[in-house]
Amino acid sequence: MSSELSKLKNGLIVSCQADNDSPLYGSKFMAAMAKSAEIGGAVGIRANGANDIKAIKKVVNLPVIGIYKKKFKNSDVYITPTIKTAVAVIEAGADILALDATNRVRPDNLKLEKFISFLKKNYSTPLMADVSTLEEGINACNLGFDIVATTLSGYTSYSRQINLPDFKLLKDLIKNLSIPVIMEGRISSSKQASKAIQSGAFAVVIGSAITRPHLITESYVKVIKTVVK
Repeated sequence: MSSELSKLKNGLIVSCQADNDSPLYGSKFMAAMAKSAEIGGAVGIRANGANDIKAIKKVVNLPVIGIYKKKFKNSDVYITPTIKTAVAVIEAGADILALDATNRVRPDNLKLEKFISFLKKNYSTPLMADVSTLEEGINACNLGFDIVATTLSGYTSYSRQINLPDFKLLKDLIKNLSIPVIMEGRISSSKQASKAIQSGAFAVVIGSAITRPHLITESYVKVIKTVVK
């Protein structure tokens, strides 16, 4: 296991991302968010796009899991969907490259095994597989990914459609894989995060519940409205 991966063990990884319609959109804001996460004790950062990755690497001393979100009309795969996006993430300085490792057709029709073969032949950056099912996790492990995450459970049409963290998938992956498994997706409380670690997760990724103030505010407002007469 690489030293960057080992730094993540039993810790909290904060996903610092903002869509272009967010007031926090921009590398300057994501770098500040990442620095705040580091001060709070995070062991790693997950970041989207070359510009954000570069900005974050300048201000934190934490491993950065890099992705590149890009949507295509002919594919549902948008997390680091092509070799070009993967290379951009690596060249931006990401310590770990994460990508969609589902069974869905990629926008360039390139098979996942050929995608991974190219990356392993040309780069030494550890690879993280975002999966939605146990089958995908097993396939990712067999293809040589260094780590698997539950990121896409509920985000593919054929995976479990639940509004809570998929602890069943987490446990199934841990039971069947020989590589570390990260818990990611719909973690919204410290209780859920601690449950993930107690269940055997290598680390936990939290995004919206920490880095999207409008959603955090909205959750409080909804609760307050239930008690206001």
